[in-house]
Amino acid sequence: MGLFDQLLNRAGQMAKTTADQAARNAVNNAANNAVNKASGRSSNKSEDIVFYALPETPDQFRSLPQAAMSTPFMTAAMTVAALCVFPKNREACYAMLDFLRGPRPLSGVDKQFIADRFMDGADYIPRSYFNGATPQNDYTPAQPYTVRVSENPYSYQNEGYAKLFISSGGADSPREILLRLAKDGKWYLWDQFLLVGIRKPESDNPWA
Repeated sequence: MGLFDQLLNRAGQMAKTTADQAARNAVNNAANNAVNKASGRSSNKSEDIVFYALPETPDQFRSLPQAAMSTPFMTAAMTVAALCVFPKNREACYAMLDFLRGPRPLSGVDKQFIADRFMDGADYIPRSYFNGATPQNDYTPAQPYTVRVSENPYSYQNEGYAKLFISSGGADSPREILLRLAKDGKWYLWDQFLLVGIRKPESDNPWA
């Protein structure tokens, strides 16, 4: 067999290997899509969670329809609503977060961490997660208050957990929030990365 024949034979084998791999990938993708469809999960699903009024007390918070926490999307949006209460009543905010965390209430360290994130007048951070809130309008949300919560293909990588994402009007990339499914069927708040720095409101910007 000449050199040219050997090259042709090798090319044919590589093409077959590539085709076989593509076929396996297609089968795997189809299987994953079927599982996601059966479980009600899509690769890039987003849900708009609407609040017609924001709660001011723990009792009002627990009476919201989303307090059922039957989906991780509900719990994620409820976390935004709870954090919005902190500037006016931090103890009420802590009580709301404890409700969302279920059997794993806030520790003293957790509470101090949250308080530190609100230093220097950064009370606009949680508001920035509502639709329509931007630096240009000092993070004034559109009415009714709406939080868009999204998933991606890796949101359910770890069994019993959901990593979801919420966009801020003051950031270029969405922020993560981690939920955990308990045996009572509810999705509880496990961890959140919402209280991170974003662009300041234009009213606080001396160059705007």
